[in-house]
Amino acid sequence: MFIRTDNKITRSQAVVFLTNTVLGAGILTMPRSVSQAMHTPDSWLAILLSGLLILPIVWLMTRLSQYYPGLTVFQYAGRIVGKVPGTVMGLMLIVFFLTIAGFEIRILAEVTLFFLLEGTPIYAIILPFIWVGTYLVSGGIQAIARVHQVVFPITVLVLLVSFGVSLRLFDIDHLRPVLGNGLGPVWDGVKASILIFSGCEVVLIIVGFADKPKHAVRTMLAGISIPSVLYLLTIIVVVGGMSVNTVITSTWPTLDLVRSFEITGFFIERLEFPLMVIWLMQMFCNFCSFFFQASLGVSQLFRLPSQPVIFALVPVIFLAALAVNNQKELFALGDIIGYMSVGLFVLVTIPLLVIQIIRSRGRKPNG
Repeated sequence: MFIRTDNKITRSQAVVFLTNTVLGAGILTMPRSVSQAMHTPDSWLAILLSGLLILPIVWLMTRLSQYYPGLTVFQYAGRIVGKVPGTVMGLMLIVFFLTIAGFEIRILAEVTLFFLLEGTPIYAIILPFIWVGTYLVSGGIQAIARVHQVVFPITVLVLLVSFGVSLRLFDIDHLRPVLGNGLGPVWDGVKASILIFSGCEVVLIIVGFADKPKHAVRTMLAGISIPSVLYLLTIIVVVGGMSVNTVITSTWPTLDLVRSFEITGFFIERLEFPLMVIWLMQMFCNFCSFFFQASLGVSQLFRLPSQPVIFALVPVIFLAALAVNNQKELFALGDIIGYMSVGLFVLVTIPLLVIQIIRSRGRKPNG
């Protein structure tokens, strides 16, 4: 049977699901990408502004989904704009989810290759993660949500402990002067930070699985606020501990910061290993979320059985992960994904919401 939305998730699961979907490789790469775009210590202002801008976007997505409780965007888009345009919108979302799933699993493999398994063929790292992810995605959204609930608190704990200990390197002068070059660089940083919030489109889907759709607005805003705060904390700690010039030259600045000190006499003297291991788990959860969204879309759009769809997408994701040849191309793909996310908001969310509001003639959504 094609994937249905009968399996509901609780409000806390929905919060963690959205958080884990957005909270991915950006923690490891975002300080470098934003600092490279700005070349000023105001990168924290760019992340703060990005976090504030994403809130109304998530709110609009949630309100749109509340018009059709129990349905995902793959199911209600056709009801709003017609079958053919709705299918085209659904296909755009599927391509996006597959692209970002391949991107996340490749980033995961690159980190593993660089820090743990140097010299290992990249495909030998990617394949095991994809197959384990296939097993998890086959269990449905509840299985994924439960794994998210286990991994998320450990992720936050390890991240906060690592940042707390690294404060010994923090220098407030690395964050000064504030707005020394005006607002221009801040806007450049906002554009560069688009990627870290890519994936918030999952709101258009998970609201359909919510057991209490009337409370979806507060749930989704909470889910997007957590990664926003963590990203802001990351940029402050990393740039404050390393300086802008050092961050720009680092491929994985967050890990490099934690690698730059030891805790003598502590149970774990070097924290980069627990941080790296838990973040591999976090990126795996992130990958599984996008894998599930893509398989859900194919299953619901074409009314196909879920299990064959999931297995059919395995080679697609594998090829997507191997589509780039080096890290430079990989990070360029990340920028493209960010712009794809903006394009989907303009081409999918806004038209659907505007047409739905016009058709409803003032009727408020359920919530």
